[in-house]
Amino acid sequence: MNRFAALLLGATALVSTAVSAQDSAPRAPEPKLIVAISVDQFSTDLFNEYREDFSGGLKRLANGVTFPNGYQGHAATETCPGHSTILTGSRPARTGIIANSWFDPSAGRPGKDGKTDYGVYCSEDTTVAGSNSSNYTVSPNLLKVPTLGDRMRAVNPASQVVAVSGKDRGAVMMGGHNTTLTMWWDGKAFRSYAGSEAAIPKGATLINNRAKAAIDKPARVKLPAMCASHSRAVAIGGDATVGTLPQRKPGDARAFRASGDFDALTMDLALAAFGEKKLGRGPATDVLAISLSATDYVGHTYGTEGAETCTQMVALDATLGRMFAALDKSKVPYVVVLTADHGGHDLPERNTIQGLPAAERADIKLMPQGVGPVLAKAFDLPEPAIMGDAPFGDMYLSAKIPAAQRAAVLDAAIKYYRKHPQVEVVFTRDEIAATASPSGPPEDWSLIQRARASFNPSRSGDFYVALKRYVTPIPNTSFGYVATHGSPWGYDRRVPILFWWKGVAPFEQPNGIETADILPTLASLIGLDVPKDEIDGRCVDLVAGAGSNCK
Repeated sequence: MNRFAALLLGATALVSTAVSAQDSAPRAPEPKLIVAISVDQFSTDLFNEYREDFSGGLKRLANGVTFPNGYQGHAATETCPGHSTILTGSRPARTGIIANSWFDPSAGRPGKDGKTDYGVYCSEDTTVAGSNSSNYTVSPNLLKVPTLGDRMRAVNPASQVVAVSGKDRGAVMMGGHNTTLTMWWDGKAFRSYAGSEAAIPKGATLINNRAKAAIDKPARVKLPAMCASHSRAVAIGGDATVGTLPQRKPGDARAFRASGDFDALTMDLALAAFGEKKLGRGPATDVLAISLSATDYVGHTYGTEGAETCTQMVALDATLGRMFAALDKSKVPYVVVLTADHGGHDLPERNTIQGLPAAERADIKLMPQGVGPVLAKAFDLPEPAIMGDAPFGDMYLSAKIPAAQRAAVLDAAIKYYRKHPQVEVVFTRDEIAATASPSGPPEDWSLIQRARASFNPSRSGDFYVALKRYVTPIPNTSFGYVATHGSPWGYDRRVPILFWWKGVAPFEQPNGIETADILPTLASLIGLDVPKDEIDGRCVDLVAGAGSNCK
């Protein structure tokens, strides 16, 4: 072989190697179906605790593109605000969904037992006559921004958007204003908007019948072997205990919600819609948004560290495994993203005996219903002087307070909360409004920046109360729940953000990103243009290589 031929052969080999390397380089997915999952109250703490035990769907997700330290950056870590961030790219300050419910002191409506209702529920159609915060018509009207599905359908109406959840607010906030189908559990059955009956999959009838049968009969749940070490009774007052796996009694719809059966049927409904509507098999990319609620109900009812939550993690893992099997079988090119609307914290009774003596329940005197009468008496005011849902969060002064007294009443209310040893900080409305919208790593935001991310001037309160770390804002267990979320602290803000698709080149990024980053990231995969000034999130690079899905 002469020298020229050798050089030519070598060059050809180099080109061939380069082309081969390029062909095998990690690439972004090109999905025909986007599956967005929110597991209600699935904190980073839970994900990390059980990660090595997952063997089903969560194992697959944990071996994709993994951001274990995702953040719901805002302070109001509740279901509705959290769901509103996932597929809008925006924080509650922009979505307008500042809480599960808020107050409008100037617009009272007839409520329960003849009382005036000043509350507004986040998924309520406030234009319906007779509506109030506890008796409402479900609607996306209060969501101030478009979702991913809304944006996709605006560009190409052929895109289908299906949202299914165990809670109306989960389906509404992820689906948005212009869905093909929105369905949620109403306490007795899965249902949809009035007038949408034709869009409901035929399989929904069978699923609702199975749900009724599951509620009507007792459930004997076997404790998984891996959960034996979590099974330990913890006293929560009187003769009541949590921590050991309960057996569900016939007719107990509340206990049904706090079980893996509830998630399984929610997923069955989502898969029925996937099959019947041929999602991912049409001319445009489709969205299937699924919100699984049982983990939240388990956490509230039993806490996060007992046999109940461990058993729920096993069931959730299996349910997600079934979902992946159905998607794989369809041959549809899909991408899955899973995250949570918020985290959660265990009940103080167990925390105090498991290495966290600082944990305690909030003083009932911090409830607005307790502070209000004190202020009313001091200033000779009509009740309620202040309004709020809990001993923390947004607080509102009554519209009936004379203008000349408002500053003094506000000052007195703030001083009352600030002097309480369980209160970390109180911010006035003006202080929060004067704070710039946060930027940079969400784990580094100050408390007032977290409050600013939840602040909407048309809906937020006159002042905001943050309790100290480890103070559970449920004064006693007679309120119906033993543990909750909603604080600005890390255990409520941190959530995993997990991406998976066929052929994914796995990697893990331990630094913080926001759930608001999900929309621009998914939009980049389908070539959907989203103006940066309309959202708060940023596109996240999912490609473990020189390429990038973010242009």
